[in-house]
Amino acid sequence: MKTLVVCCALGLCASAASAESQYRTLYQHKAWEVQVVGFDDGSVTCLAQVSEGNESFTIWADAENLVKLQFYSADWDFGEGETADLEVEVDRRSPWSLTAAELYLQSVLFDLPDSDLGTKFLLEVVKGTTLFLRDNDGKEVRSYSLAGSSASIQALIECVDGIASGSADTNPFN
Repeated sequence: MKTLVVCCALGLCASAASAESQYRTLYQHKAWEVQVVGFDDGSVTCLAQVSEGNESFTIWADAENLVKLQFYSADWDFGEGETADLEVEVDRRSPWSLTAAELYLQSVLFDLPDSDLGTKFLLEVVKGTTLFLRDNDGKEVRSYSLAGSSASIQALIECVDGIASGSADTNPFN
């Protein structure tokens, strides 16, 4: 119920008939944008996204400490139920394995582990310059600029803290 209260307080309540989400941009820096998103089922989540044209890398996070990575390209056309083993590399550091990443329509989706490994990955993103999405053989599929990621990830954390507290008053962007 807390997330619904925050959703309404932020002016994001969707009508029961609406099948779409509503969002508010909380922060923009360089190619990054941080948003709070309310869905018609009453759930609320936050995202930090870097976009270039029809390509994007998004970090979704919610009050339950669930973090999902989404890589999007208008050029992709996956079916339902497909998966792939992929790699992500930040600035030529050791690659991260995304085992059984979900392929869905124009997106690659992966749940980040709720552990020290997940935190370590996010710290690499914060400190990084470029993120590379690679296939399982290490061949580059896409790259994303991480310029501005440090401030954007901080804004994402503040957004999640705001919805977790159940009160929009703690959201510094209001």
